[in-house]
Amino acid sequence: MNESIALMLFFSATVLVAGYVRGYGGFGFSMITVAALSLFCAPAQVVPVVLLLEVAASLFLVSGTWHLVNWPILSWLLIGVVAGTPVGVWMLGNVSSAPMKMAVAMIIFMLALMLRQGFVVNRRLKRPETMAAGLASGVLNGAAAIGGPPAILFFFSSPAGAAVSRASLIAFFLVTGILAAGFCNAAGLMTPGHAGQALILALPMALGLFLGKLAYTRTPETVFKKRVLLYLMMLSLLTLVRSAKPFFS
Repeated sequence: MNESIALMLFFSATVLVAGYVRGYGGFGFSMITVAALSLFCAPAQVVPVVLLLEVAASLFLVSGTWHLVNWPILSWLLIGVVAGTPVGVWMLGNVSSAPMKMAVAMIIFMLALMLRQGFVVNRRLKRPETMAAGLASGVLNGAAAIGGPPAILFFFSSPAGAAVSRASLIAFFLVTGILAAGFCNAAGLMTPGHAGQALILALPMALGLFLGKLAYTRTPETVFKKRVLLYLMMLSLLTLVRSAKPFFS
């Protein structure tokens, strides 16, 4: 088999699986695709394509969840993201990213495990606490491109129902994806070639999104939360392994 064809089949399979996880839980697409595709391509080749697919996935999912989004909480969360992103970008240029990613991955794994075992915040979080979660997400997104987990933990540790948490996360990734894609394009890192690759991969992604969304509608809320947190733990381990790779090469 031609190497380029084999590579495209691998990319399509990865995007299909990532689309399923995204359609089911409302998150995880970028973490899975960037980790897998970066094994064969430079981040500069992968990230613009993933950003375009991330925005497309959010647009696909948000239409059926728009009315469930907790906009007041999401607004304060995004204010924190905007404030924290420049700090993260500064850290990207001044702090070694691999140890930071490993530490964050371990913390997220432990927090997700606690939530899966039944820990929950039985009160509505105040605005400063919401902004602090957004700030953490912004810092990590700017410094290590792993800004999603703080927002995921924030929503799934709150008293809000699974449907509201999932819908709010879909809207969160739509806004942050558009911002990231805009910055990427402004920096001259987005090319017509990236758009063409995203268009080719959009079909397997759409199939994964559809299957994941279908599975979500058939899953009880308690089971859904446990599965989502299990996905988050697996993604954290994936981030940990990928970040530790330079230390063993």
